[in-house]
Amino acid sequence: MIWSGVAVALGYLLGSVSAGLLLGRLVGVDLRSQGSGNVGATNAVRARGAGFGVAVFAVDAAKGALAVAVLPLLAPGTVWVPAACGAAAILGHVFPVWFRFRGGKGFATALGVIAVLAPLALAPVAGVWVLVLVLTGYVSAATLCAALTFPLFVAGLDGVSRPVLLGFSAGLALFLFFTHRGNLVRLARREEHRFRRVWLPGRLRG
Repeated sequence: MIWSGVAVALGYLLGSVSAGLLLGRLVGVDLRSQGSGNVGATNAVRARGAGFGVAVFAVDAAKGALAVAVLPLLAPGTVWVPAACGAAAILGHVFPVWFRFRGGKGFATALGVIAVLAPLALAPVAGVWVLVLVLTGYVSAATLCAALTFPLFVAGLDGVSRPVLLGFSAGLALFLFFTHRGNLVRLARREEHRFRRVWLPGRLRG
């Protein structure tokens, strides 16, 4: 039990390593003073372009995958530890202890967790994200639709037989809606930022 707690604590600390802030320092930019002030990949794209945003996204996803793939080895055979380590990494990303609890919104790290914890779900979750992004141009709308896809997919694969995964997927969806609550308000008011370069209907009309 002690090692299970150690694994989860390390998951949180790993998640607290903010790629946006660390990589930003290398290129001389503080994402907290740019755009929305968020340190995630979306604001990184706005601040320094697609290449920088992809790098931030990749590192944030990698730490989620690492938390699930490696840290549970400290407590082998404990069925809930991989999901708990993944959840801790996502929580650390959103509320990083190293950076005064101001982090990202959790989606990139969540994708890394899903890739290891439930690899069959990765393609539908990522596919929905891409589809909604292309059709609407809204990253937040794409993220929220993808978040809903995860528990629905798990439930469709007989989630009752995997209660830990089903509970994690439902909790993750709720948490992502919480971290995107401001985006939901802006979407309702039609004030949300739209990436017009990837918005297919807008490009077709233009």
